[in-house]
Amino acid sequence: MSDRKRILITGAAGFLGSNLCDMFIAKDYHVIGMDNLITGRMENIEHLFPLENFEFYHHDVSKFIHVPGKLDYILHFASPASPIDYLKIPIQTLKVGSLGIHNCLGLAKAKNARVLIASTSEVYGDPEVHPQTEEYWGHVNPVGPRGVYDEAKRFQEAMTMAYHTFHGVETRIVRIFNTYGPRMRLNDGRVLPAFIGQALRGEDLTVFGDGSQTRSFCYVDDLIEGIYRLLHSDYAHPVNIGNPSEISIREFADEIIALTGTTQKVIYKELPVNDPKQRQPDITKAREILNWEPKIDRAEGLKRTYEYFKSLSEEELNRSSHNNFDKYITR
Repeated sequence: MSDRKRILITGAAGFLGSNLCDMFIAKDYHVIGMDNLITGRMENIEHLFPLENFEFYHHDVSKFIHVPGKLDYILHFASPASPIDYLKIPIQTLKVGSLGIHNCLGLAKAKNARVLIASTSEVYGDPEVHPQTEEYWGHVNPVGPRGVYDEAKRFQEAMTMAYHTFHGVETRIVRIFNTYGPRMRLNDGRVLPAFIGQALRGEDLTVFGDGSQTRSFCYVDDLIEGIYRLLHSDYAHPVNIGNPSEISIREFADEIIALTGTTQKVIYKELPVNDPKQRQPDITKAREILNWEPKIDRAEGLKRTYEYFKSLSEEELNRSSHNNFDKYITR
């Protein structure tokens, strides 16, 4: 019998989930990927199917989860993560953050496995504290259009800590700030792929509001390393993982124009309701507890990401935000 560590990764066919699968496969884990493919793409993981230490379950984690055999770790990364997704499927977003986390934590308890959940900087809402530390409780509108995602993640954290304190389950919580890199979907509504997609299609770049709102972008390889270190740490409370290099959306649009060499102009539209005005992680805890900080600067990360998007076919560039949405959605 193999002595490989066995890890379940939910949301395995998504942007972050598939990159996590690759990393754990490279570290010789036995990886069990799980995804219902509402927003995930099989293309992200199809290269793993021939491997003997990878298996895939097409399953909705909002329903009871059964995985035979031992499990050492569970990473819960199943969730719509972009505004286009969670505004189209708000009920499913809430279910994966409530029923889904309950099922994952129950499985972790049954298997005596350590579980790490993917939370988000959106738990801070439109923050009144800048930069955002883990001690900040947030400024969130629970009944606004973004509430289905923000509150699902906040509930996830609360449920995770309850299982940790009441049942003694080994838990870890990563609060992920804006992340980018290969395998993002161009049409998922997030600012970076939206800008690059518009540039590649010859469209003007759309900035919402006056462009003064800020974001902090972390390249996916850095994020994955931070997640790995957190999983293997002894720290059970939330940890921010992100790049503290902050930039305004207008300045970022100019960077994308320079990167892509396009001649399009920037156009402005009304700012969405409850859109955060500032976003910058305080990563003091990550530095001190995990000895982690991002290594790849934005210029290099954008270059790698742009090369990936340039390699896509015209069909992929114009693909809608959902893969086989009607086939897989649970109504």
